Amino acid sequence: MNEQSCSFGTESEFRDGQVESVSAGHSSLYPDNGALMAFRGIPISELKNHGFLQALTTETNGWQPGVVNPEVLRAQEEWEVVDTIHPDTESGVGSQQPGQLVSFSEALQHFQTVDLSSFKKRIQPTVRRTGLAALRHCLFGPPKLHQGLREERDLVLTIAQCGLDSQDPMHGRVLQTIYKKLTGSKFDCALHGDHWEDLGFQGANPATDLRGAGFLALLHLLYLVMDSKTLLMAQEIFRLSHHHIQQFPFCVMSVNITRIAIQALREECLSRECNRRQKVIPVVNSFYAATFLHLAQEWRTRQRTISDSGFVLKDLEVLAKKSPKRLLKTLDAYLARVSKGQASLLGAQKCSGSQGPHSKDLTFTGVCELQSHSLESAGLV
Repeated sequence: MNEQSCSFGTESEFRDGQVESVSAGHSSLYPDNGALMAFRGIPISELKNHGFLQALTTETNGWQPGVVNPEVLRAQEEWEVVDTIHPDTESGVGSQQPGQLVSFSEALQHFQTVDLSSFKKRIQPTVRRTGLAALRHCLFGPPKLHQGLREERDLVLTIAQCGLDSQDPMHGRVLQTIYKKLTGSKFDCALHGDHWEDLGFQGANPATDLRGAGFLALLHLLYLVMDSKTLLMAQEIFRLSHHHIQQFPFCVMSVNITRIAIQALREECLSRECNRRQKVIPVVNSFYAATFLHLAQEWRTRQRTISDSGFVLKDLEVLAKKSPKRLLKTLDAYLARVSKGQASLLGAQKCSGSQGPHSKDLTFTGVCELQSHSLESAGLV
């Protein structure tokens, strides 16, 4: 026994006590229980670190135990294994519980530093027009994006080409952050599971719902929940998505709005505002939030249901591309009122209950899935 063990008692006390027992079950073999009382408040990890468990199971200073205590042996074996335990990487949850939230800027920086060259080859920065369409766009269309902003625009479109990679820790942190901010949970969850359907994905794997928007869809959700100005709006829209009648898949709806933002950027509908602010990413983020806000207001006030989703999104896309400045002004005014406690998206409307079918049992039609038939032929007026 070294001198460090004196912090738990004198060396003589330990020698007297080690024979006398660690478990109450063997107290009858040894008349003096002083050591047991002395060590009762000491964590077992400290006993291991100071060699006490080894002293109890091996010959020390001429002492030989008459009976080997199986409980002590088992405890020693368990502690020997502790240092070799590794986190379960297959479950998608890291060893740290809970994991740290990630900000939008941190996630964006990740994409700015990794090699995206293979994804960048796929992008088409602008919509190709020919004939009269090209002439009309040149004469009456929006201005072209400034040369110095095109690299930032290309980054946005490149991220939209990236899928969700469960092996990338940053991708996992983004998903975990979105989940925690929307649900209020303080604990990490598996990257696959039915709990993602509660957030409004259509299946247990969020990656399957990112078609047409890629990881940009998740970055937009991250922006919405991590920006203090839009968090309340995100939470209210999320509550609306769980309305007992007007429910809709929140995350899938968000992905469709990201698709609209991508198209608006490629068709140069946002170029005027980007040129004015001399930035692209903040403009695209604000446009996404403004479009989502307009959809939520339309959904609530006009009593829309999931069966209306395709046509609501189609009308929304037309409006957003035609009047992006109007949507952005509406967002600014709404957030200003929210900051003063003067605005609420939902008001007193009830947004929870057991009535009505669950959203995953209904058919959601997004921008890409909308059929070409008219409202009359679909039987929707």
